[in-house]
Amino acid sequence: MKAIVQSRYGSADVLEYTDVQKPVVRDDEVLVRVRAASIGAWVTHVIEGDPLIMRLAFGLRRPKPIRSSDFAGEVVDVGKQVREFRAGDEVYGEADAVFAEYATAKPAAISQKPHSLSFEEAAAVPIAGQTALLGIRDVGSVQPGQRVLIIGAAGGVGTFAVQIARLLGADVTAVCGTSGLELVSSLGADNVIDYTSEDFPEQSTTYDLIYQGAGSHSISELRDALTESGTLVLSSGEGGRWFGPLGRLAQALALSPLLRQDLRTFVAKPDVDNLRHLTELIEGGRIITVIDRIYPLAEMAEAVRHFQHGHVHGKTVVTIPKAPHP
Repeated sequence: MKAIVQSRYGSADVLEYTDVQKPVVRDDEVLVRVRAASIGAWVTHVIEGDPLIMRLAFGLRRPKPIRSSDFAGEVVDVGKQVREFRAGDEVYGEADAVFAEYATAKPAAISQKPHSLSFEEAAAVPIAGQTALLGIRDVGSVQPGQRVLIIGAAGGVGTFAVQIARLLGADVTAVCGTSGLELVSSLGADNVIDYTSEDFPEQSTTYDLIYQGAGSHSISELRDALTESGTLVLSSGEGGRWFGPLGRLAQALALSPLLRQDLRTFVAKPDVDNLRHLTELIEGGRIITVIDRIYPLAEMAEAVRHFQHGHVHGKTVVTIPKAPHP
């Protein structure tokens, strides 16, 4: 089968479109014909081996040939222990090595694909949607009427975060670049801030919750924009070459017990219940997916360059032509 492989760390140039052996489904897995997969920050970090601490998990000198991401596709075979799915089901979720014609997935990390979405649209949902849902609803505990600031609102996670915060009844202020202002307004943001011309910490408004999905503001600057008992949720942001944003996240956790303000961090993990909830919201027309651009699998290197260039609105998706049945 055709797949994207990587034998060393580096730029998008290290990605190879080549033939590899088709995976064999285990008893507790499903075999999926992948139709589309999504590119996000996690994918580019593994390609680059940056921050360097990631190489402890993915290989010190050269990466292991596994790259997890979100995808959408069709079940073609199921393991002996699997009861939730059968051949022909259209599914979406997370799995390893999805930039290929076929991949194996654990039932606990996938769900039935929303009928109203194309494979490309569905592939844009699992990681970004669950990260936004967890950060806004669970970690941030957003309540109706609260003032919420979302940094990186036009990105893959941000576009979902804006919509989810509005569904929960919050007054949402979205921070993004000039080209994303119209988009985030259309998603329901009550106010928008163009970071190229305004800096929110310098404004007099304070927020009950700040969700940082991008940007380089210090924890001190973010705290200045919070109410006295407000909550800061850090899910990303810039950092150093060795530890990336981990240093800032650790600093936030260490400071939080000493403050009236609540500083929180989290790592989103696959959760089939959250994925099903997102499906319900999508099928009910309450949230939509935003796709910036779609590339064929053979042009994944170009897709990664596009993502790394920045200012991507929503998600960048790779589509895989329908492969013949195994």
